Amino acid sequence: MVIADTGAVYALIDRSDAWHQRVISWWRDAADEIILPMSILPEVTYLLQTRIGPTAEEAFVRSIANGDFVTEPIKVADLSRIADLMGRYRNLPLGYVDASVVAVAERLEAQDVLTTDRRHFAVVQPQHARGFVLLP
Repeated sequence: MVIADTGAVYALIDRSDAWHQRVISWWRDAADEIILPMSILPEVTYLLQTRIGPTAEEAFVRSIANGDFVTEPIKVADLSRIADLMGRYRNLPLGYVDASVVAVAERLEAQDVLTTDRRHFAVVQPQHARGFVLLP
């Protein structure tokens, strides 16, 4: 199981993104289930709308509705952990969305994170592992 972060999902869609080729190549060959925390969706849709346009944003939302992506809700129980992570890594700073990706990964006991954000996810120490395996 792989937990996806905003940057990687955006890079998957935007052909002009510097990470696009790496992400799409990895995604095509991925054997593991790729899970999108629901918390990343506002960031992804915002980036799509502002950088590519409303058609791209709409297409992404439709693809989620059609089941092309597996999503995972943020549970009420995750919120305490998210707040703890934000406090612990305040100096990064680790914001809500990245902290929610960590919390979901911990709850699902996933070590693999699909991300373009090496700065944050390389530093964070998850509860269930020594560190994350950062993909692609």
